[in-house]
Amino acid sequence: MPESLYLFCLARASLLPPLAETGLDGRSPLLLAVYRDLAAVCCAVSLEEFCGPGASSRFKDRFQAEPRLSRHQEVLQTVMRHSPVLPVRSGTLIPSREQLVKILQVHHREVVRFLEEVAGQDEWAVQGWLSRAKALKVPLTARLAWEPRRLAQLAPGRRSLGERPLESEVEQEQRGWIRQACRELAAALQDCALHCRNHPLPPKSGNGDGREGVVNWAFMVPRAAVGAFKFHIEAANRRHRASGLVFECFGPRPPYSFSPALPWMPFDPPRSQACIQHEANKPRWFQSG
Repeated sequence: MPESLYLFCLARASLLPPLAETGLDGRSPLLLAVYRDLAAVCCAVSLEEFCGPGASSRFKDRFQAEPRLSRHQEVLQTVMRHSPVLPVRSGTLIPSREQLVKILQVHHREVVRFLEEVAGQDEWAVQGWLSRAKALKVPLTARLAWEPRRLAQLAPGRRSLGERPLESEVEQEQRGWIRQACRELAAALQDCALHCRNHPLPPKSGNGDGREGVVNWAFMVPRAAVGAFKFHIEAANRRHRASGLVFECFGPRPPYSFSPALPWMPFDPPRSQACIQHEANKPRWFQSG
């Protein structure tokens, strides 16, 4: 099968030193496709790896896919040390250097404006996690202690029934407390950030601790404000950790949540039609602008 270009990100050409890093396979070199002051960081790959025999199973196999995803992020982190970046999702293929340069040419103004906007900033993800059992335990115990006489007058079988309305009341109060805690932290973090995005809630924690996601935010934070940004998260955790609410932050990250949509889309390995389209010189994963 022919080769294609695997795209990592777009950056400012004038800020990039010679990149000694290797590409996706850890052996082939990184390449630059340059148009004026923009550079597309890419590497050559064989299409057989992405849509040849066994490609679908390789992409579904976590142990085979994770090294590729990890390498993708490593290259982005390397480029970010020198230049703001417009990141590209893992698996994005462009058929040729000429078409890649054409993308830079057509969208030059939009990409330059974005890179100027995010210069000196990084994306930070903030997720809020709630241990509901822990959040209910202390206030419910206190509420039950307030009404010992009434509950003591009930028969054991009815006592549990008498406790249920109290549990519902405490749950409703806790929902209000969680919303207020999240609003307060969001307001503090927005004072440190230039942009923010809400993302769908993360699924329940996979480590068996029973935690569930309550917020999932992305912020563009100037590097000079990262210390204050983290301070607000640590302060919120000091206030709420004992009650079962914890906030975690991850970064610095490439600005995926804030990047403009350009006319390419990630290669979808299960679609063998992509290979057919490539052979017809009409790549399915590339849409001309």
